[in-house]
Amino acid sequence: MAVEAVVFDFDGLLMDTESTMLASWQHEWRWHGLELDTASFFADHGGDVSDHHYAKLAAAVGPAYDRAASHARRLAYRDHLNARLDLQPGIADWLIQAGQLGLRLAVATSSGRGWASKHLHGRGSLAAFEFLACGDEVARPKPDPGVYLLALQRLALPARQVVAVEDSPHGVAAAQAAGLRCVAIPNQHADAARFVTADLVLASAAHQRLDEVLRTLAKSEKS
Repeated sequence: MAVEAVVFDFDGLLMDTESTMLASWQHEWRWHGLELDTASFFADHGGDVSDHHYAKLAAAVGPAYDRAASHARRLAYRDHLNARLDLQPGIADWLIQAGQLGLRLAVATSSGRGWASKHLHGRGSLAAFEFLACGDEVARPKPDPGVYLLALQRLALPARQVVAVEDSPHGVAAAQAAGLRCVAIPNQHADAARFVTADLVLASAAHQRLDEVLRTLAKSEKS
């Protein structure tokens, strides 16, 4: 069955906002003369775990910790870093190639609409997508398939005609639970060994044209 649409994750896949988020927390811990333990920083789901991170920092700092000031300082630093981000390598070319192939494009993210749309608009890429299916429109974050089921509903296409592109294991799980084939481009903070269920794994979107990716998926489906 021919692919009619491609649905992209946002954070870590379209833009490396995962790295800037981590850097903002490291900056805040260092502001207090402490060092963040990065080994367990990233959650195994797409939900917001800011409260958990603030609680850990508060426990490390002690009674003098001012969460409101800490939050404002961290967001200012994060936004400063995000302002310098562009689309991940190869992604802009994929969006152009998708248009040439007549493919429909969408985003399925556990993040809120305001977050994803702001950054895509700022890079002049929001108009490339037919719609955004976002975490504030569904009950649970990835690996729950809710945002992908919402995307399929809006596309009005069967799952086998849609390919997802993800950067995290829980994103791959969400896409596949919704019945989509999934191309994984692991972000630098993810364990590459955890992407074995993905239908195809790439080091970067810059390493292969989108039409070649879709042909590879078609061949693997027939074999």
